[in-house]
Amino acid sequence: MEYSIKSLESFHVIGISVRTTNQNSQSDKDIGSLWQRFTEGNLAAQINDKLSDDIYCVYTEYESDHTGFYTAILGCKIKGGSEAPRGFVSVNIPAGTYQVYKPKGKFPESIANAWREIWKAPISRKYTADFDLYKAGPKSFEETEVEIYLAV
Repeated sequence: MEYSIKSLESFHVIGISVRTTNQNSQSDKDIGSLWQRFTEGNLAAQINDKLSDDIYCVYTEYESDHTGFYTAILGCKIKGGSEAPRGFVSVNIPAGTYQVYKPKGKFPESIANAWREIWKAPISRKYTADFDLYKAGPKSFEETEVEIYLAV
């Protein structure tokens, strides 16, 4: 799978979170429920100081690697110093080098397939904070543009 390398400045995301694991496809259920809560509750509208309508799904607080528990946070990038509303959490994405993947194919299968490939690949990951960036304003759900960022 092809990727590019990007150097990022640190930034913050405010959203809702769940503690999960990839074992027995638990993360599919947990993150699916997170998306449902976020979209059906129009929670993005409750996040102040958003820098855009893009949605981030951040993976952080890794217990070990992709086989252990981690926290998934679904939300929006915000101006530094903004406070999280009640029921939301704030996470810092550290400055650093990231491998960036652009999944091919129809969404959402494309993102799941890309992550399965990443888990099998010999990538020297930091396991600090990785994230999916879902670009705002797709023509249709299936045409959602997404990028996967891995801290390396």
